[in-house]
Amino acid sequence: MFRTYPGDMVLRSGTDAAAGDADVARIAALIGDRTRSRVLMALADGRALPAGVLASEAGVNASTISEHLTRLVDAHLLTAERSGRARYFRLADPSVAEALEAIARISPPEPIRSLRQGTRAHALRRARTCYNHLAGRLGVTVMAALLDEGLLTGGDGRHHSERDGTDHLSAPGTDLTYRLTARGRNGLTAFGLDLPAPRREPQAIRYCVDWSEQRHHLAGPLGAALTQRMFDLDWLRRTGQRRVVYLTEPGRRGLHDTFGVPEDWDDLDSGDVRGTGRRSR
Repeated sequence: MFRTYPGDMVLRSGTDAAAGDADVARIAALIGDRTRSRVLMALADGRALPAGVLASEAGVNASTISEHLTRLVDAHLLTAERSGRARYFRLADPSVAEALEAIARISPPEPIRSLRQGTRAHALRRARTCYNHLAGRLGVTVMAALLDEGLLTGGDGRHHSERDGTDHLSAPGTDLTYRLTARGRNGLTAFGLDLPAPRREPQAIRYCVDWSEQRHHLAGPLGAALTQRMFDLDWLRRTGQRRVVYLTEPGRRGLHDTFGVPEDWDDLDSGDVRGTGRRSR
């Protein structure tokens, strides 16, 4: 459930190991607030998320979340980084995750008081449309499977923030050029897609850096065509929530049989997202 984070463990600012006992009460009070605890738990898998998403996770509005995030950053429980025009927040270091894990082990489950409590934020991260193409956990899993099965080439489907490039979180990517392989052209044509001529592939095959998964999902005309084909086959259905889509059972089986997408894709940890590896068999 929990992951490690970039950077080494740090000594909290304003503390001195030789000065006396740790001020446990101060940190406990910060974590003990329900809004701030939800923010911390939303970041417990190592991702960096923008303030708006964290507000949705915590069930508060944008103006309210700002104060909570400031307090968590000031206490060195979170760090903030700018990507494009947005600020993204993540847990400051592994010791924060370790503390959350220890608290979670001795905490009772939080009662659900509303059917809408946390459902929209979770649904958006699970499967949604980004303009006219598929995004969220499902979108990056499909992209990973296309790469794993050898239908696409040109990258590994991951956002490497440490590299010297121009890609930003939650934005169209430009650092890499993905291309269809011969296997990919045959497979996607058989799936019913009208593919661009090879000379037009750079304009047709795009990718976005997915804000919730921080991996690549397929965009551009090819991404739009693939998504529309899934809707036409009733593999995907729209829901009453804006941008949220639902993968049907035929869709789950179809994606597995056609592209090697694991049938348990929504149970996988984001670090384990990949295809089935049939290409190597």
